[in-house]
Amino acid sequence: MTITQLTQLQIDNYGPWTVTPEPRREMDLQTLQSRLYADVAQFVGSRDGYAFYARGDNLVAVTNGLDESDHATLQESLANRYPVTVSLGVGVAERPADALEAASERLQAAGSAQSAERREVLAGEFRVESTTEDVQIAHFDVNDATGKYTDRINEFDTFVSIEGGYASLMSHLREEHGGLAFFVGGDNVIAVCPGLEPADYHTAIDHVREAAGVALKVGVGVGATAHDAGMDAKHALEDCRYDGTDVEFLG
Repeated sequence: MTITQLTQLQIDNYGPWTVTPEPRREMDLQTLQSRLYADVAQFVGSRDGYAFYARGDNLVAVTNGLDESDHATLQESLANRYPVTVSLGVGVAERPADALEAASERLQAAGSAQSAERREVLAGEFRVESTTEDVQIAHFDVNDATGKYTDRINEFDTFVSIEGGYASLMSHLREEHGGLAFFVGGDNVIAVCPGLEPADYHTAIDHVREAAGVALKVGVGVGATAHDAGMDAKHALEDCRYDGTDVEFLG
């Protein structure tokens, strides 16, 4: 059984801020969002969590091992360095999608994302202690992406192909298992999943191959934190590459 703690980070009143007192330069906004993600990823990563970009003004993090004090410190640190503040919703559940649903509901209950009155909300439940109820991380990789795409076709068409595979995988894991998959660059997708079995991953890979024409392999790890599980997943993915297999588990 897995128990995942997920945190949704949402910039407060971001839409109105981007056009007040007049529309801001788009590259300035993109720079702010990318730096914010980098700082959140570094903070969460230093505490063995994972952070994902999502929509830029909204980030999602696997925060098993981070308590309420850690979250408050993150908010304070960002408020000291950015012209915007952030609100945090936290949820805990066996299925990652259910944990994120709970986190989102807590933010929505506190006020609109475009409300000038809602500021630095921190709401939710926290699961900090290590137990046998670990988090499961799956690291997906496109088979021979360099040979099939990068070295053969232009970058935009490569992007379209890989994003098509990601979209198919993302929808499948969410709808069939309540798992959450995030594109993390290159040809890599990282998913946080409930306690899935090898057969579940074979089915997911078959679905993406049939729906999007993209061939995947995946390494899967389990551990008390996203870092622990993710490192096992990375090693399992190397086993896939070495053995020529589609699915490998460690941990």
